[in-house]
Amino acid sequence: MTGSTPQTLTPSSIVDSQTEQPILHWRFMAIITLAAIATILAIYQQTVLSTVAIWLRSETFTHGFFIFPISAYLIWMKRESLAEIAPCPDYRGLLAMAGLGLGWLLADAGSVQVVSQLCLVAMIPVTVWIMLGLRVARAITFPLGFLFFAVPFGEFLIPPLMDFTADFVVTALKITGIPVYREGTFFTIPSGQWSVVEGCSGLRYLIASFTLGTLYGYLTYRSNKRRLIFAALSLIVPIFANGMRAYMIVMIAHLSNMQLALGVDHYIYGWVFFGIVMTLLFWIGAFWREDQPNLQQHENRIAANTTRGMITRRGFAMVGVITILTAALWPAYVAYLDSRHIKTDGLMIKMPESNQGWNLQATPLTDWQPHYVGAHAQAMHTYRKEDKIISVYLGYYRTQRQDAELINTQNYMTPQKHPIWSKVGEGQRTISLRGKNETIQQTLLRAPSNRLLIWSWNSLGGTYTTNPYLTKLHLAKAKLFGQRDDGAVIIISTPYEGTPESAASSLQTFANDMLPAIDASLNEVANQVTHAQ
Repeated sequence: MTGSTPQTLTPSSIVDSQTEQPILHWRFMAIITLAAIATILAIYQQTVLSTVAIWLRSETFTHGFFIFPISAYLIWMKRESLAEIAPCPDYRGLLAMAGLGLGWLLADAGSVQVVSQLCLVAMIPVTVWIMLGLRVARAITFPLGFLFFAVPFGEFLIPPLMDFTADFVVTALKITGIPVYREGTFFTIPSGQWSVVEGCSGLRYLIASFTLGTLYGYLTYRSNKRRLIFAALSLIVPIFANGMRAYMIVMIAHLSNMQLALGVDHYIYGWVFFGIVMTLLFWIGAFWREDQPNLQQHENRIAANTTRGMITRRGFAMVGVITILTAALWPAYVAYLDSRHIKTDGLMIKMPESNQGWNLQATPLTDWQPHYVGAHAQAMHTYRKEDKIISVYLGYYRTQRQDAELINTQNYMTPQKHPIWSKVGEGQRTISLRGKNETIQQTLLRAPSNRLLIWSWNSLGGTYTTNPYLTKLHLAKAKLFGQRDDGAVIIISTPYEGTPESAASSLQTFANDMLPAIDASLNEVANQVTHAQ
């Protein structure tokens, strides 16, 4: 027998006897997870860019630039407790990722930008769940959830907040003993006229308060109950504080004979008042602060040297690739749909010279015109029949995209600060269209020497609706299945004196007489596109 030198095993060569997988270090796993998140954001770059564009142009959502750094810092603060959790990929998260991708696809097809942004942000914690496991995701639930504050969300609250602020101010003025005449969000007191515009809605204060309040509650308390209560207070307090702010501005101006609290002072006073309110809220909340360590932390710990769920570096990288591919399916399909060429140039809406006794007029009814962006064809005409005079606006969209669609925040009857026209009322009304009861939108506008009653509704493949959600669903369905996604808005208006009901019969008569001709004109536009393809 010949002798041989026994070989030794170095620590780096020791592998698990069953799985034969090396221990995967946290640093490598974190880097791959961050790379997967960055890749997904790059794939959805149009949604990312649309979010950043809103941060840049809107002071209400400028805080979005700080959300990701704050979230990263909060995760860094938990690095010691995270190191005690053995990460393990969880493939169940792939189902959630596919669901979010489908939600993004539907939102993108329906041009519901905020939903597509929410779905994209939700992909970040789901990626953490898939790559590192549910235990890790739970350990940093708040930092990951805090990312949703980066989404420019909440503009739908502006109208109800404006109404609440107007109600609050008018009620407070009456209690004070000051006579008030109100018309919509406009009101007049003996010293002057006031209006509650979008900037007075308090949305900016509300979002800032809720964001700061939620973060403060997380850092100050350990009990989820206390955190939720403080977050709720940070949501409720600014609504009433904004009403008080608006009332005090009106009172300061009134008592100073309209010399103070106007112009720049108006905004400075508003932010100073908001700062005082938030300081008081945080000061009161500090009385119930909880500084003791989280008693639940120990329950989340598992042995760092456990072999449960270990995976090789190559295997972990494959998890990242699978996650990215699952997320990338949906933008790829959208790119395919958008690659189809649809002619939209040169479309024209032709209305008849006369119909059912209504004759086309050479002079417009007024200088007012609705603001609809991106329409591929539009027309506005004035018709007269005996003593009735009506203006009709048609806006046609052949292929709807972001900023070229029926339902868009940039589509409205008149801007908030129009030099002549002001909106003094809005609501829904049931009228007869083609022999059926349909719900339409009714808007009231006023100018120094004129008032308009306006009826509007959308036409989708011959179906009338004012429901924005139904319109978006119709659009999403049509785009996903390669169908026609065209639509049109129909707006008719007439002047009135006294009450709007005095002019409603004129609009109803016009709708009964002219709707067949309007539908024919819109169908003709659709046929222009069909024949051109």
